[in-house]
Amino acid sequence: MKYMKAIFIIFLFFSIPQPSLADHAPSPVNELDDIADQALQLTKAGKYEEAKHLLNYFSEEFAAASMHQSFSMDELRILTISHNLALEAINQADAGIEQKVNAVTKFRLVMDALSSHYQPLWVEMEDPIMEAFKGVKTAAENGNSEQYHSELNMFLAKYNIIQPSIKLDIPVEQAQALDARITYIDQYRQKILESTEATAELTNLQTDLEHLFENKKEDEADPSLWWVIISTGSIIVSTLSYVGWRKYKGQRESRESERQKN
Repeated sequence: MKYMKAIFIIFLFFSIPQPSLADHAPSPVNELDDIADQALQLTKAGKYEEAKHLLNYFSEEFAAASMHQSFSMDELRILTISHNLALEAINQADAGIEQKVNAVTKFRLVMDALSSHYQPLWVEMEDPIMEAFKGVKTAAENGNSEQYHSELNMFLAKYNIIQPSIKLDIPVEQAQALDARITYIDQYRQKILESTEATAELTNLQTDLEHLFENKKEDEADPSLWWVIISTGSIIVSTLSYVGWRKYKGQRESRESERQKN
């Protein structure tokens, strides 16, 4: 019984997350991510002045964070462009709420992609993007030109929101191939609508999009969680092996003692 209690205590020790100093000290990148998220929430609430102040504050904090956190040239370029577009949309008086929200959302997803090592927020856009693409393909198959162009414009607008963050999370070659296919479909949209062979490009794009989201979801598990599971499992196996060996040793000594008495 005492061995089983020991196993239970060991299991609890390794299963419960241990507090650390890092839990109480957010990194500069995580703080920037929080600022971007607050700016998005304010934009959605129609509080554009407050959102603008936060976006400007982000620039100041980012300059300070860059002293301690290194970013690649591509990361800096993508983040800077998305931030400038968000600020431009917020300052644009004649821009509608959807345009403002989309611009700040794009910036928010980029910052999240830089701060998250798994479970990026852009993956959550899978349903609306795939639903929009489904409308494109259905309209093309039905030969409905007006609906096809409308659905394609809607899909392109949704994909445009996640495009910058995708470039930060997937291999360059994959991102370029995906962009090239989408650009081709956009530029030759009428040809694709009228040609059966060209319509196959839509099927190819659907496959690429499905792989994009599926492959990223496979990487969502936190590596530290797997380390805890493996470590805990190893300790439990070792403990059980030790308990089994002690039990076997005890039984053997008992049998030898009985034989000596006889």
